[in-house]
Amino acid sequence: MQRQIAQDRNTRDIAAALLAWYDRERRDLPWRTAPGERPDPYRVWLSEIMLQQTTVKAVLPRYSVFLRQWPDVAALAGAELGQVLAAWAGLGYYARARNLHACARAVAEQHGGKFPESEAELRKLPGIGGYTAAAIAAIAFGTRATPVDGNIERVVARLFAVTTPLPDAKAEITALAERLTPEARPGDFAQAMMDLGATICTPRRPACGLCPVREDCRGFAEGLAEALPYRQAKPERPIRRGAAFVALREDGAVLLRQRPPQGLLGGMLETPGSPWAEGRPNGKPLDDYAPLKAGWRKLPGLVTHTFTHFHLELTVYRAEVGLKARPKRAAEPERCGFVARRDLARAALPSVMRKVLDHAFEAEAANANAGRQASPARPRAKRRSA
Repeated sequence: MQRQIAQDRNTRDIAAALLAWYDRERRDLPWRTAPGERPDPYRVWLSEIMLQQTTVKAVLPRYSVFLRQWPDVAALAGAELGQVLAAWAGLGYYARARNLHACARAVAEQHGGKFPESEAELRKLPGIGGYTAAAIAAIAFGTRATPVDGNIERVVARLFAVTTPLPDAKAEITALAERLTPEARPGDFAQAMMDLGATICTPRRPACGLCPVREDCRGFAEGLAEALPYRQAKPERPIRRGAAFVALREDGAVLLRQRPPQGLLGGMLETPGSPWAEGRPNGKPLDDYAPLKAGWRKLPGLVTHTFTHFHLELTVYRAEVGLKARPKRAAEPERCGFVARRDLARAALPSVMRKVLDHAFEAEAANANAGRQASPARPRAKRRSA
């Protein structure tokens, strides 16, 4: 009983110290309000979806773009999915963008444009899992809920010297984080934990000398802080390979194809190509994958890209085609179309496809320069003597 009282007092001290530190040192982020104030649930939800699997630095410019285009959930619900995917391009994990759009429509149609306040109701919405529901409930609505992201996971593992490797330690870390969460200001506390992990309790070289809870940190006391949390070794990512075909029309337009709505990069645009498979393409002639008949030339080098579960290597083929060029049936012409080069910046192209196009355009520029250098100089006409 005395040990439990001591533990409860210790967790209260940690929470109080973190909240005091947060009041002084919190990061100034556009989706936040001053401590104790209730923020806009739409902005909290938008930021939490965007921040999944990426960094604040990457999200900040895209967040401002989204708010300018769609200042509230009703505006986002009324947008076309293609517009949302185009604005999302470059952030990766494009299922988040599809779910973002679906969630906005669900909130507008099923909840009168207002986000539900409970974790249970939030989890029923598209794209909102356990972490995101807890974050929205705590930050936007002041509910005592405990979101556990990578930063919080690391802070808790170090505070309590959790030596069980992840992912097996997740349940233990979550229980400890819930014990730390105070009844008052749970949203500010969650953001304090996030900020501590992002700025002081960092993965490498944590600044323990600046930590507001160093005296209560068992990981620091035991000399384990920098090593924790332990993780099980991850298997190496496999390598998948494929071919990409860049058809450049004589007016400068590029042939693009829309990917199926579900699955990896669902609904995004791509250059037509072969399936991505481990090993080499499955033995079919490359002409079976080419979107139209043309003088395809293989470009030197490879385009490489890393996804969560695999590395990708693409061989790029390029061809110039006429204004009347049409995709053949194997290329699914109903999903193909030429896009003017000036419109590519606003197109819903994932990063890997922008790499493919850059590779083809650089080869185009190199060929043009080589052609100019190879052209013989015209001899000067001799001047007639008077």
